[in-house]
Amino acid sequence: MSRFRMYPTTAQRLALLQQCGHARYVWNLALEQWAMWTREKGPTPGYVAQCRQLTEARSAFDWLRSGSQMVQQQALRDFDQACRNFYAGTHRRPTWRKAGRCEGFRIVGSQASRIVRLNRKWAAVNVPKVGWVRFRLSRAVPEAKSYRITVDPSGRWHLAFAVIPPPIPVSGPGEVVGVDRGVTVSAALSTGERLSCPGLSDHEQKRLKYLQRRLGRCRRASQRRQRVKTAIAKLYARSGDRRKDWVEKTSTDLARRFAIIRVEDLRIVKMIGRPKPKPDPARPGRHLPNRRRAKAGLNRGILANGWGALVRRLEHKAPGRVEKVNPAYTSQTCSVCGHCVPENRKSQAVFRCVACGHQANADVNAAINIAAGRAVSARRETPGQVSPKREPQHSTSG
Repeated sequence: MSRFRMYPTTAQRLALLQQCGHARYVWNLALEQWAMWTREKGPTPGYVAQCRQLTEARSAFDWLRSGSQMVQQQALRDFDQACRNFYAGTHRRPTWRKAGRCEGFRIVGSQASRIVRLNRKWAAVNVPKVGWVRFRLSRAVPEAKSYRITVDPSGRWHLAFAVIPPPIPVSGPGEVVGVDRGVTVSAALSTGERLSCPGLSDHEQKRLKYLQRRLGRCRRASQRRQRVKTAIAKLYARSGDRRKDWVEKTSTDLARRFAIIRVEDLRIVKMIGRPKPKPDPARPGRHLPNRRRAKAGLNRGILANGWGALVRRLEHKAPGRVEKVNPAYTSQTCSVCGHCVPENRKSQAVFRCVACGHQANADVNAAINIAAGRAVSARRETPGQVSPKREPQHSTSG
């Protein structure tokens, strides 16, 4: 998507929040109908039937009629598409939309093209029931049939056009590169480069901890609590913007420089799961320490380095050129002789092969193995050097 920052006035901000509330209400109502399905009651109403119900509800309730019919109908259409994606197995189950988190609505059709350029830096879009809202021209406005208006928890409004950009072609000779993702080093390349994803500074982390402690002392549903929550959301938004900017620049650079990009096939969702509790056999009903605090810190490090976002954007910008390699023992295998034992990995950053004496950075050594597409068996044995001209031999029982 091509996203732009919007700057509505105070009156326009209230009108946009009202449209977001209508879209959220219609979505949640459709989700409630969909969740009431049972074998005895039969099928729940679909998109066409729900549009008829929406027309009847708009004639009965003035507060719903004051909003845009297109916004409410598009919420029903988005929910219908979400259900189709869930049944197809490509997306998760549709969930409830909460106020302050999932705020936004979509505009389609001819109204999506009502855009006027004011000057070199500013333009305006005509939002139904709201009027002309200014947004910043950070790039050229694409030709799109729809756009979506959203607001994040920090109070920033954005305008996103649904346009698929063309793939990025290779500008160089076209080489193969391996990318090893980590926590200390965000991305290590087989060329020897080590990239780090920027996050919050030390001062910002101290302020975040101070605000979180202050939030715990605030009274619920108070204005002070809302102000503290907004300040925390601004810090998280700043960290997210830096991570997205790093992911976009890194993925563009890799897609432009290399023809084949090989990464580890990691199951990030399962890697960031909570550790299972350990029951104490000596004390029934009690549990042993399971290092959940350390696991929580590792999960935060994985999410802060944008492992999934980097691969996802690489697949978007370089379709067909991203290959996923089996990640088994790539950090314990020597990139020179192929010897694989746990003793090769001396520490997080040092790799020293016990067989040939090769020494290098552990992340770069793993990236070289990923670039070569090497896979090690689960027994951690180094594959024997067999000539490719040798005929296959029959296996004999010992």
